Amino acid sequence: MQVRLILVTFLLSLTLVCPVAAAPATSAASAVLMDGDTGRILYAQDENTPRPMASTTKLMTALVAVESLGGDLARPVKIQPEWTGIEGTSLYLRPGEILQVETLLYGLLLHSGNDAAVALAGYCAGDVATFVEWMNQRAADLGMTRTHFSDPNGLGDAGHYASALDMAKLGRACLHNETIARIVATKSITLEGRALTNHNKLLWQYDGCTGMKTGYTTEAKYCLSGTACRDGMTLIAVVLGGESSDERFATAKQMLDYGFANYRIVTPEKLDIEPIRVERGISDFSELEYDSFSLLLEKGKEAKIEQRITLEPSLQAPVAKGDVAGYVEFYVDGELQTKVP
Repeated sequence: MQVRLILVTFLLSLTLVCPVAAAPATSAASAVLMDGDTGRILYAQDENTPRPMASTTKLMTALVAVESLGGDLARPVKIQPEWTGIEGTSLYLRPGEILQVETLLYGLLLHSGNDAAVALAGYCAGDVATFVEWMNQRAADLGMTRTHFSDPNGLGDAGHYASALDMAKLGRACLHNETIARIVATKSITLEGRALTNHNKLLWQYDGCTGMKTGYTTEAKYCLSGTACRDGMTLIAVVLGGESSDERFATAKQMLDYGFANYRIVTPEKLDIEPIRVERGISDFSELEYDSFSLLLEKGKEAKIEQRITLEPSLQAPVAKGDVAGYVEFYVDGELQTKVP
């Protein structure tokens, strides 16, 4: 059965605002700038090489923990002896004390507690090894093809690594999780007697910063996932293998400046689509709708936009809301940017 194709082409001129920021320059091993809405890469340096990523690992720990618990952060967690005494940055958890999941998550993402990571893993999955398997499965689900986790905190062995591009994909997933997005955007908080301050200096230094995570080990050097939102556009900046703490923040700022100065978000008006025929239904036709979406366009350039609407000739009853009858695709200068059912 042949599908129907509707093609709408128009030009969009954005020549009033010219780019003002040059491409970033960094001595970091890898760096990526991604648009958080479309996943489009705006800048990349050695983005596919797997590297140790230190405590930025904890973004995946948090994502898997929150998803596995269904977002219930009030659950009490009794700290087990094997979850305590973990090397490196610590919440200094004590065997037998009881803390809520929420406190452990904030301690994980703000203070970067290595013991909080182990406690969350052990509580959620029953043991750390099983939780790490969940982390690797979630990475596969997100298309993180150059990533492997061996622990929940990033202390890592040779089998613990990710590419900068994969970490940007993880950052995008975290932004879409309301709980994690709220936590990583928090500058400081006191929970159950613990005062926690975010290690991410971008929250204080960069206008529009919405958070994410820092990391450091001797092998990984200085790492950072940082996000910012301005004028409806959300950007994700990832730095792996920075030479100093200041450099990773400076590189992230450069990338974010570059993205905001050279690109803008445009939300096209939604088109009316004629109802689709329904075979053997109570009604002969069904209304069609699709979610609004945005396009990422370069400033200072005229863009050729093609909107392609592909529909089935008809649907067979029964038809329910949410059934897919086709797709709306937006092409910018011949390149597919967005596909919406």
